[in-house]
Amino acid sequence: MMKILVTGGAGFIGCNFVRRALRVKKDWKIIVADALTYAGNLENLEGLKEKYNDRYDFIKIDIRDKESVDELFKKEKFDGVIHFAAESHVDRSILGPLAFVETNVLGSVNLLEASRKYFKSDKSRFLHISTDEVYGALGDEGFFTEETKIVPSSPYSASKASSDLFVLAYHKTYGLNVVITRCCNNYGPYQFPEKLIPFMIKRALDGEPLPVYGDGRNVRDWIFVDDHNDGTILAFEKGRAGEVYNLGARCEKRNIDLVKLLIEKLKACLKDKKDFKEPEIAFVKDRPGHDFRYAIDPSKAESELGFKPKISFEEGIDLTVKWYIENEGWWRRIISGEYLEYVEKQYGGK
Repeated sequence: MMKILVTGGAGFIGCNFVRRALRVKKDWKIIVADALTYAGNLENLEGLKEKYNDRYDFIKIDIRDKESVDELFKKEKFDGVIHFAAESHVDRSILGPLAFVETNVLGSVNLLEASRKYFKSDKSRFLHISTDEVYGALGDEGFFTEETKIVPSSPYSASKASSDLFVLAYHKTYGLNVVITRCCNNYGPYQFPEKLIPFMIKRALDGEPLPVYGDGRNVRDWIFVDDHNDGTILAFEKGRAGEVYNLGARCEKRNIDLVKLLIEKLKACLKDKKDFKEPEIAFVKDRPGHDFRYAIDPSKAESELGFKPKISFEEGIDLTVKWYIENEGWWRRIISGEYLEYVEKQYGGK
């Protein structure tokens, strides 16, 4: 049985990955490592130990702590690492960039160094989960490919670009078996309510205005979280060492159009609830360094890995809106005082 470390497994994408991998990879034992910061929630992994017993375990660890990371790797002798752990919110990186350097750069290097020293064999693989934001911005046309120059715009994307380069350097310098995936915007269940889709759903359900940066014409490429995670498994198993694979669903949406779609979906789901009122859209001052458009070309992953997203945007949004309505208790429990202070500072008001 392969022993796989999944960092950041209590966060949004990570917890969905762990749940999916345990279902489809019967020969994997997954150890989740997470620091349980504001966006990491053990409730996201509820029931997995009881269901999968000796195929699943959890350890609380901060990847910035080199000694703890080394001890874990020395003890477990992993067959692979799938590295999701990261500070990932652009707005937060603008307000406080140092935390992003510490976790995304230093934390990643700690994992790489431990992998280099303690991996079970030279076939053991380090898969680094990155983002299309490292490429910077696109104009009205064109797509990001794996050959696109890295030109990050925010402290968040700069920290991810730096960690990408360290991953590739460990392959070239030490021969570490690495693969990088760069994905577009994920959406789906368990996403922390600071991200666009759950943030808008939460505010709409609370009868609050929906803040949209600038004129709302910024374009993002979207993929349902399960489709991304299927691509992650393919990259881990089939990707060529030292290569980068873009994962996307060819699904571009303007922010304003997405917000309007969410309103329509909520109205349809809550049509029998008389207390639900259609929220207003409030345009707010654009954030610094706000890239205009992201769009991924996933051709390389499609041809080399057999990657093919299965969930349409319409179906994925329906599933997501329904999940947040049905799991209101989950997201209300995880909204902390820190989160409310962040919203007030970033957008004004509550």
